[in-house]
Amino acid sequence: MLEYLGYLASTLILVSILMSSAKKLRWINLFGGIIFAIYGYLIHALPVGIMNSLVSIVNIYYLYKMYSSKDYFKLLPIEQQSVYLKYFLDYYRTDIEKFFPTHDIDVDASDFSFYILRNVVPAGFVVGTKFKEDILRIDFDYVVPTYRDFKMGEYLYQKKKQVFLDKGFQSLVTFTDSEKHKRYLNKMGFYPYPEWNDSEKLCYRIDLKA
Repeated sequence: MLEYLGYLASTLILVSILMSSAKKLRWINLFGGIIFAIYGYLIHALPVGIMNSLVSIVNIYYLYKMYSSKDYFKLLPIEQQSVYLKYFLDYYRTDIEKFFPTHDIDVDASDFSFYILRNVVPAGFVVGTKFKEDILRIDFDYVVPTYRDFKMGEYLYQKKKQVFLDKGFQSLVTFTDSEKHKRYLNKMGFYPYPEWNDSEKLCYRIDLKA
């Protein structure tokens, strides 16, 4: 049993360093460190136990800083298909295409296009086009992996929903066939809207004044 405990701790440490999200890395590394520390004390290997106890304390410290620090968000209009946007899309193309086809991104033809800044860093972007009279279709809502902790979506769809309302949109819809994207949409307050499903993707809707 002790040997399996050591394997579990090692696996968690390995998995943690594969995480692109800093918070996930810290949480998984914390659990791995705690289990490794327990393992070390149980087999009377004090260096292993003490070192991993210290690693766990460091993880707790940085998690506290992450959760207690205040992030600053801002929407910055994308005026056109700029050189920076092209570089941004090229850099994150492989990850973006897990959720959206990048060849369809055309901010010049969009009705709503913004970078989402997080502490002055362009951490994501959102692009939308009019779907019906007062309904905006969200064509792209992308956040870079490092900042994928739902704060960006909460800022956009909850705290800044007035931005959509000011442009005359009462509801938002989006279409997806990605399970990860569906979970994200549910968390943001979108709900399935089967009436507008197409042959390949499911429709999700959020009513901004609900």
